[in-house]
Amino acid sequence: MNLEGTAALVTGAGKRVGRTLALRLAKLGCDVAVHYNNSYADANEVAEEIRRLERRPALIQGDLSNVEQARRVALEASDAFPDLAILVNSAANFPRTELENIQPKDWEEALDTNLLGPFWLAQALGPLFVGRGSGKIINIADISWRSPWPSRLPYCVSKAGLVSLTLGLAKAYAPQVQVNAIGPGPILFPEDYSQEERDKVISKTLLKRQGHPGDIADAVEFLCRCDYVTGHFLPVDGGQSLPGS
Repeated sequence: MNLEGTAALVTGAGKRVGRTLALRLAKLGCDVAVHYNNSYADANEVAEEIRRLERRPALIQGDLSNVEQARRVALEASDAFPDLAILVNSAANFPRTELENIQPKDWEEALDTNLLGPFWLAQALGPLFVGRGSGKIINIADISWRSPWPSRLPYCVSKAGLVSLTLGLAKAYAPQVQVNAIGPGPILFPEDYSQEERDKVISKTLLKRQGHPGDIADAVEFLCRCDYVTGHFLPVDGGQSLPGS
């Protein structure tokens, strides 16, 4: 795909990895629909940076755990940019919930935001991309789907579902649309991680260092540019998920 002059919707684009992805796509020549839920100030800063890159931003608010709002986000993005051809599902929640304390609301919040939100957006935009003859859907999943953490089980299960969803969408929207998932490793740690916990995670990578949001942006750029990869889960984890590491 030629990224110059096309447009992308990036969810959770105001903070952390989503911010980096939105700015990378703008640097590559994309106009960007900057989605946010509660982080207006951060998202507005991203929009200003996109303008400085001489690309067009569109700020779009929405709670992706709500099906109607998710569908509205997709509609507003496609209305703002008729040439929209890229969907990057980056928004997620990542709460720590010990196994014995998990409640129904913990499952609902994880599944609604991390799995169903990306589905509603893909359901709305996938046929649009197919009709145009090309498009990219990239889901930011997690390497934990293969080895879930008991302290974040709803999150891990939701990300496992997102990987499965990726494979199903790749089949459904082929051959016009490529659908892939990226599995970050230790890129940005949650604030509730102690230094000891961070060091332990990093020690399990083959490269023995923490990654950077730019590493995820590199993977997104590759998957946007390459038209012969679909239905693939790409770990970006320094080798952490390799058996025996």
